[in-house]
Amino acid sequence: MTTRILLAEDQGMLRSALASLLDVEPDMEVVAQVGRGDEIVPAAVEHRPDVALVDIDLPGGSGLDALPDLARQAPDCTAIIVTTFARAGYLRRAMSAGARGFLVKDDPVEQLAASIRRVLAGQVVVQPDLAVAALSAPANPLTDREQEVLRASRDGAVVADIAGRLYLSEQTVRNYLSAAIGKTGARNRAEALARAEDHGWV
Repeated sequence: MTTRILLAEDQGMLRSALASLLDVEPDMEVVAQVGRGDEIVPAAVEHRPDVALVDIDLPGGSGLDALPDLARQAPDCTAIIVTTFARAGYLRRAMSAGARGFLVKDDPVEQLAASIRRVLAGQVVVQPDLAVAALSAPANPLTDREQEVLRASRDGAVVADIAGRLYLSEQTVRNYLSAAIGKTGARNRAEALARAEDHGWV
């Protein structure tokens, strides 16, 4: 039986190389490739892959943010995160959103293929050192809304712009930002965002 694979990776050269290498595997076929986070779920619904290999840092939405919709709309598709960001917070978010594997791009493609087979056999595949780090890392103190507001501030948007994007009042946005700053021990929202990103909380 051939495993059908969806690749979600924004670097075109890497995506093409990965697709070519996986297609060489006798039991694997890359059936779809996307370069944006908001293309993951539509591609999964259309092509019905068995596995989605998902990067985290994508234009059009984080790969992590796509996982809940992927689980709802393509429940037969198993998600595996493949990223350069080996952060405990990202691992926790990925696992809580239903991912069955968390791998880094430094690994050889043969190891990736083996990990795909292990996941489809019912295992959860995570690098041991990252799993240990996740157990000792602090839990995410931010609420979903605080995370959302911090993410919306990434491009330096002013409070009014954030409020418009998220359909919130400006005072509510200020409250969420103030809470996030306090919980991260930061001096301002830029520092709060940087600390939250460093921990993999947003």
